[in-house]
Amino acid sequence: PGIPCPRPRSFRPRHYASPRAPIVFTGIVEAIGQIEAVRAGREASRLRVAGPAGFGPLELGESVAVNGVCLTVERADGAAFEADVSAETLSRTTLGRMRAAASVNLERALALGGRLGGHLVSGHIDAVGAIRSLVPRGDSWELSVDAPAPVLDLCVEKGSVAVDGLSLTVAGLDERGFRCAIVPHTFRSTTLRRLGPGDPVNLEADLIGKYVKRLLGLESGGPPRITWDTLRRHGYA
Repeated sequence: PGIPCPRPRSFRPRHYASPRAPIVFTGIVEAIGQIEAVRAGREASRLRVAGPAGFGPLELGESVAVNGVCLTVERADGAAFEADVSAETLSRTTLGRMRAAASVNLERALALGGRLGGHLVSGHIDAVGAIRSLVPRGDSWELSVDAPAPVLDLCVEKGSVAVDGLSLTVAGLDERGFRCAIVPHTFRSTTLRRLGPGDPVNLEADLIGKYVKRLLGLESGGPPRITWDTLRRHGYA
């Protein structure tokens, strides 16, 4: 008591996520950035992204979600950074279509003990969807997104889905996709206001839903691992 406790050497800034721990985002976009340059290689690309003043300084090796895609900072210069994008990521996300001057949603990784304002987002994109419509509804907007079956199968009404890194609540479902309500703050503070029908968007289904589907064995297309008979045998039904 009374002895000052020195800051441990392992201290990192608030947004830093250790490479040894799973990277988690919340789907609460912190800033809109801009693609400054795209250097395409034979199998990978390098992006240079400029964040607004106050978004940095960033650290080498930390993770940043760019339109929902988890990227590792390879070079940092204040709020600007460069990141390599693998061939796998280019093929599964919209980053392969990015050009200089494009606007992107940015979010730094959640710090342990930080507020989880949206939902658990891994930054690992499941599929690319497309904007069906974005229309005003009073003071808000209604967003409709066409989604492929692997994502749509994991969507439930009042559940969560990430669209270009933005945590949204599913308000309704149909055979083609889902719709969400967009409040004014979200519309103003993200790239959604710049999107229109047909524009591609990165989609990440709810992480917990994916684990449940895996545990049930439903992703293989075969019979589920847990049935009513299983539950009865274990006293749950």
